[in-house]
Amino acid sequence: MRRRIHLLLALTAVVALVAGAGLIWFGAREDNDAPPSAPGTTPPPRAEPGRPAPPVPDAPATGAPPGSSGLGPAPATSAPGRTDCRVGPKLVPTCNVLWGAAPGAFTEARGARALAEYEERTGRTQAVYHAYHRGTNGLFPTEEEVRIAGDPARPRILFLNWKPWDASWAEIADGAADDYLDRLAAHIRDTYTEPFFFTVHHEPEEEVRPRRGSGYTAHDYRDMFRHVVGRLRARGVDNLVTVMVHMAYVPYTAAPWFADLYPGDDVVDWVAWDTYAYSERGEYGHGDFAELMNRVSGEAPDWPGFYNWAVARHPAKPLMVAEWGVWASHSNPGHQAEFYRSVGRQIADFPRIKALLHFDTPHDQRGRDSRPERTSDGLAAYRDLGRLPIFQVDVR
Repeated sequence: MRRRIHLLLALTAVVALVAGAGLIWFGAREDNDAPPSAPGTTPPPRAEPGRPAPPVPDAPATGAPPGSSGLGPAPATSAPGRTDCRVGPKLVPTCNVLWGAAPGAFTEARGARALAEYEERTGRTQAVYHAYHRGTNGLFPTEEEVRIAGDPARPRILFLNWKPWDASWAEIADGAADDYLDRLAAHIRDTYTEPFFFTVHHEPEEEVRPRRGSGYTAHDYRDMFRHVVGRLRARGVDNLVTVMVHMAYVPYTAAPWFADLYPGDDVVDWVAWDTYAYSERGEYGHGDFAELMNRVSGEAPDWPGFYNWAVARHPAKPLMVAEWGVWASHSNPGHQAEFYRSVGRQIADFPRIKALLHFDTPHDQRGRDSRPERTSDGLAAYRDLGRLPIFQVDVR
């Protein structure tokens, strides 16, 4: 055990040196480690009973004056033309697909600064801004997020992603976070009245501990999600548009507990999943957009692919890809642009998808880069993709 601890410490030090000033969270799990090629984000360290949760670094100040979004001038190339597509009830677009991003992930440059830089590089305003919040030390939306959403020239929809770590799922379901949830409800009522996307502990699959009494069973997650949404609604928060966000890693989707995670149609408005494309030929997840939407594996021959499963399992729910991206490769740099072009060709084959949100980072926990500008051809293809008519929705 001592030797293993020394090895983990050494590996952590190496990653910290590589990442530089980037923000990296490691969620050590001895009983349920994520497989090497699992997509998505590693959870932050969870608080143990009787110990405080690790602090969440504050987003850097933007220096924006009151009433300003802090985003500066509009991108040099904005979304083309006007569109008749709007957002309707539960933020479902009347036509087309919402385009959005989580910019600056795992870096210090989050918030308005990262969004402004991302929109300038990619040439258009994001219809959805995806932001992450951890623990119970802060309330959301923040002042900065309210400015981002309320920019009169470039309005955006917020997607606020909350991952509690101060208590187990079972404890939260039993009321351990109720004081925080009541403060959060009051803050939302006083701060923000527009509808916004909201999820609780995205990608729960990698955190499930099937052992009864662990506090992290699939049933515990279901009960926790229901409790959080029910508590906020009961305290007058009526602008939540709730999203169940899965990790679309095939061994997890084939697990016997997978179906037990779902909180129920009455507390879930959208169903989403996080999934990534891999650029190395022959690697798990290498392919085009159709492969990304319906990834299969020899380990689970009966699995139909996530899109096919979601369409059959949730026939009345709009579908969202809450995180996606292309992990770049030095040995196959052309794959990035090829993949973006495949999205444009194939997105119409998946009509139940109503939102597509890119996850933008120069380095995830394993040092992988999903930035469109990783290659010049990739950036050009991504800019072209964002200009396609199918991704134009008026969110005003």
